[in-house]
Amino acid sequence: MEKVTLHVSGMSCGHCVKAIEGSVGKLQGVEKVAVDLTNGKVDVEYNSSDLLLETIRETIEDQGYEVV
Repeated sequence: MEKVTLHVSGMSCGHCVKAIEGSVGKLQGVEKVAVDLTNGKVDVEYNSSDLLLETIRETIEDQGYEVV
C-alpha cells in the first residue's frame, strides 16, 4: 500500500472536496482519499500494483484542479 500527499491548487469549497474525493475514490486500487481544503492537500492511500500515481493526478486534473 502506497501513501501519497498531493498539493492541489484551485480547491475552494465543499463541492471541490466532494468532486475530488468522489472521482479519486472510485478508482480501482484506491483505499482512502482525504482532502485537506485549508492546506490544499489531497492524501491518497492506494495499491500501486493496481493503479499508477499518474492516473490519480490525471483524475484530479480532469475535475478542473491543478496538481502542483
